[in-house]
Amino acid sequence: MNEINIRRATEKDASLIAKISRETFYDSFAEQNTQEDMELFMEQQFNTSLLMEELFDDSNIFFLAYCEEEPAGYIKLKSGAHPDLENANQAIEICRFYARKEMIGKGIGKAMMLHAIQYAKTAACKTLWLGVWEHNKRAINFYNSFGFQKFSEHDFVLGTDVQRDWLMKREEPVIVNGQ
Repeated sequence: MNEINIRRATEKDASLIAKISRETFYDSFAEQNTQEDMELFMEQQFNTSLLMEELFDDSNIFFLAYCEEEPAGYIKLKSGAHPDLENANQAIEICRFYARKEMIGKGIGKAMMLHAIQYAKTAACKTLWLGVWEHNKRAINFYNSFGFQKFSEHDFVLGTDVQRDWLMKREEPVIVNGQ
């Protein structure tokens, strides 16, 4: 059994988060996209200075996952809802959910998702939601296994390429005061 630890990230972790972001995004999507679009997107979204700003923004919550003390992935959560959701003031978005390629199959994704669900419960959120590329069947199946269901779609621009994301949500009662 792998020892998996998850901790809240700080501004000191910005370069590590940028590295994991670029690595995992490239590993996941480079085969289906042009090199130019990949480079443009990663420079726009995963540069260290932008991630520093995101880490300082109180509406963002980052968690880093470690497996046997090696960085394994991270989650970025953000308070708020999509307009197509009810309970807008009681929702939280999983903006990024990335596990490093060599860590897949070690329980990292499951541990991170359970952590995100628990965080949402303790934050009194009734809805946890996310966007996933419509062609990323592995991720869609993973999210379905945790009770996420498609509720809408939206455009996602990767570099210059407009793609389609499914919006998925998971709803459940909240835990209040540990109950």
